Amino acid sequence: MKQGEIRNPFNFLVIVASLGYFVDIYDLILFNVIKKESLEALGLGGGDYESNEIFLFNCQMIGMLIGGIIWGVMGDKIGRLKVLFGSILLYSSANIANAFTTDLTTYAIVRFLAGLGLAGELGAGITLVVETMHKEFRGYGTMIIVTFGALGAVFASIVGKEGALFAGWFNQITGASFAGWQMAYIVGGGLGLLLLFLRIGTIESGMYKQLEMDKHVSRGDLKIIFGKKENLLKYLNCIMIGLPIWFIIGVLIALSVGITRETGIENVVTGTAIMYAYIGLSVGDLLSGLLSQYFRSRKKVVISYLLSSFVLILIYLFPFSKSLASFYLLCFLLGCATGYWALFVTIASEQFGTNIRSTVTNTVPNFVRGSVVPITLLYKTLETVFQSRVYSALAVGTICIVLAFYAILSVKETFSKDLNYIEEC
Repeated sequence: MKQGEIRNPFNFLVIVASLGYFVDIYDLILFNVIKKESLEALGLGGGDYESNEIFLFNCQMIGMLIGGIIWGVMGDKIGRLKVLFGSILLYSSANIANAFTTDLTTYAIVRFLAGLGLAGELGAGITLVVETMHKEFRGYGTMIIVTFGALGAVFASIVGKEGALFAGWFNQITGASFAGWQMAYIVGGGLGLLLLFLRIGTIESGMYKQLEMDKHVSRGDLKIIFGKKENLLKYLNCIMIGLPIWFIIGVLIALSVGITRETGIENVVTGTAIMYAYIGLSVGDLLSGLLSQYFRSRKKVVISYLLSSFVLILIYLFPFSKSLASFYLLCFLLGCATGYWALFVTIASEQFGTNIRSTVTNTVPNFVRGSVVPITLLYKTLETVFQSRVYSALAVGTICIVLAFYAILSVKETFSKDLNYIEEC
C-alpha cells in the first residue's frame, strides 16, 4: 500500500464527504418537494404552475451545469478542498436567500445561484476519496458517500411536508413569521454552513499535492478533454451512462402528478414520490457498490441496473395496478434501479488522470443533472406531438436507456485501476 492511502472506508474524510452529499441532495431536491407551496405563496400557482415549476427547476440545473465546469477546473488548478469550501458557502447562502424571495425573477436567480454552488460538492468529495483510498477499497468509500447522501432527499421530503411545524417552533422562539417552505430553505442553508466547520479537519489529496509541485504539468485544461478525440468520446460516454438516472428522477418522479393522471392513478403527492424514490436510490447505491466489489467490475453492475430500469419504466407507464400504494412501491423500485450513481461517478473519475480528474468528476455528474433541461424540453415537445404524457415519456426514456447502454459498453473497466498518472495535452 502506498504512503497516505487509506483502506478503512469509514474514515473521517468519507464520513464528512457523506454528510456533505447529504446536504447537497437535500438542497437539490427541496425545490421539487415545496414548489407548490412556495409558488402558491408567491401568487404563481395558477394556470402557469407547471411551466413555472419546470422553468425554476431548469434554472437550478443550468446553474449546476455551469458550476460543474467552474468548480471542476478550479479543483484541478487550486485544489479540491478550496472548491469544497467555496461551493458550500455559495449554495448555503443562496438557500437562505431563497426564503426571502417575493417574485418569479428573484426565485429563478436564487435557484440558479444555488445550483451553481451545489455543483462543486459531489465532484470534489468523490475526487478526494478516490485519490486517497487504496485502489481495491475506494469503491466502498464512494458507495458510503452516495448511499448516505441520497437520504438527504428523504430528509428534504420530511422537512418539506412538516415545514409548518418547524416554522412554528422557530417563530415561537425567535418571534419571526416564516412559512413552512421558507423554513425548509433556511434549514438547508443552516446545515450547509454547519458543514463548513466539519470540513476544517479534512486533508488535501496526496496525489494532487504531488502534482501541484510540478509546475510544468497543465492542470484543469479543457483542451485535454476536448482537444483529443479519444478523451472527448470517453468523456461523452461517461455522461451518457447517467442519463437514465435523471430521466427517472426529473421526469417520472418530479412530474409524476401529471403522468399518473393519465395512467389513472389519483392523489399522487410529488414529495412522497421523491421520498420513496430516494430511499430506493440509497438502497440501490448500497447494493451496486457491494456488487461491484464482489464481482470486481463496475460495468457488469451498471448494465444489470440499466436493464432493470427499462423494465420498471415500462411498468410505471403501463401499470398493472392503479392503487396509490403500488405506485409508491414502484417509485421505490425505480429508485433502486437508478442506484448506480456512485458507480457512474466513480467510473468517470477513474477514466482520467490526476491533472484533469477534478474537472471530469465535477462536470460529468453535473452535465447529467443539467441534462434534465433538454430531457424535460424534449418530453414537453413530444407530449404535444403524441398528445400523451405516457408515450412522450416512453420515447424519451427509451432514448436515454439506449444511449446509456452504448456508453457503458464503450468505456473501459476501471476497477482497481491505478489513478496516479497525468493526461498529456
